[in-house]
Amino acid sequence: MTTGQTIAFFPEAAFGPALNSVGIAQECRELGHEPVFVCDPAMEGVFEDYGFEEHYVPMSDPNADAGWEEFINTHIPNFDKEPIEQLDNYVTETYQAIVDSVKWAETELPDVLSKIDPDLIVVDNVILFPSTKQYGVPWVRITSCSENEIPDPNVPPHLSGCRADDVAAHYEFESRYEDVIESIHEEFNELLEEHGEDPYPRGLFYEPSPYLNLIKYPERLRWDRWNTLDSDRFQYLNGCIREETESYELPEFGDVDDEPLLYLSFGSLGAGDTELMKRLIEFLGTQHYRCLVNVGDYMGAYNGEEIPDNVVIEGWFPQQSVVEMADVVIHHGGNNTFNECLYYGTPAVIMPYVWDGHDNATRLDETDHGIKLHRSNWTDEELADAIETCLIDEEIQSNVEAAAEDMQSSDGKAKAARLMSELLEAHA
Repeated sequence: MTTGQTIAFFPEAAFGPALNSVGIAQECRELGHEPVFVCDPAMEGVFEDYGFEEHYVPMSDPNADAGWEEFINTHIPNFDKEPIEQLDNYVTETYQAIVDSVKWAETELPDVLSKIDPDLIVVDNVILFPSTKQYGVPWVRITSCSENEIPDPNVPPHLSGCRADDVAAHYEFESRYEDVIESIHEEFNELLEEHGEDPYPRGLFYEPSPYLNLIKYPERLRWDRWNTLDSDRFQYLNGCIREETESYELPEFGDVDDEPLLYLSFGSLGAGDTELMKRLIEFLGTQHYRCLVNVGDYMGAYNGEEIPDNVVIEGWFPQQSVVEMADVVIHHGGNNTFNECLYYGTPAVIMPYVWDGHDNATRLDETDHGIKLHRSNWTDEELADAIETCLIDEEIQSNVEAAAEDMQSSDGKAKAARLMSELLEAHA
């Protein structure tokens, strides 16, 4: 097998795709390759912490006053809306920012790739960066969000949160999406043509790689597609969990030390809705569980707040260690937490707010691997019932145990590294 090749990883500037790529890069390094990371300056240090070289490409205007965190916080009122109601606000504004990120990246990306001189380029994003396709070496597309990012007539539209059998809702969402995204998509197609690429069909922002496409999604939860994906080009990774060395020592919880352990995390961005987080913490204080709550960069918002005795809040937890110990996880449906829960056999209550969280929550619920709840429109009784169901429901418990056994035996990150090595060898 060919070794010693340079592999340039180019994940989206978000922790989900970034850490997913880290897991695969770790395995590539074990096989003797040299993984490096191309990333936005905002992600500086993320990959160096795992021992990888970083090369920076601006993905947004460095002089802009508003950052991604502020952008998210302005949309908190939209997080309570149904997915179809988020199309003409959060989704369109996010896609506009994504298209703008391509414009910014393409000013320096070609030179950065020339400096790295990779033998393989690996992209985990929702949009095409023309330079990655045109550099002249094989390129791999990773889909670390929901599997339905790769469309199919028999699969709910990406971002819709539709159930698999609700065909009428599929059509309604897809039609609305294509209407509201039209002007942004036309702008993207103009960008593609400027870079010598053919325009994409309406609503599509990325294409499958002709070489290799890796789908992180758990195989037990995959949809029945109308068009079978070609196994020579599309491979499921069945989860892809990176190697973490940091463990976590549980604190003492006094009178509830023998009770089930709950972990609550809405991700680095969802933590910005501190009012909802405070409501959840207050609710958890009425329950007979040990509770760990990740409040992200917002610890200051809890100064002076009375935190219940059975609740511990932190700005960061070594999540994989905590998820493995937890009996139930309450989260937002982000791809990493979604996969980590299934990998460790931990049932989840997903309370989604945007993007693939809607799809992941619905799929978890309809396949009986956990419970979906609205992020804020719930009563204490409803949330308490959902947690208890995750703890005692035999079908949910059996399903997550089977998922864990399946995913751990598959070792998705090792499979990805092996497939990349085979691709490098075929094109040596």
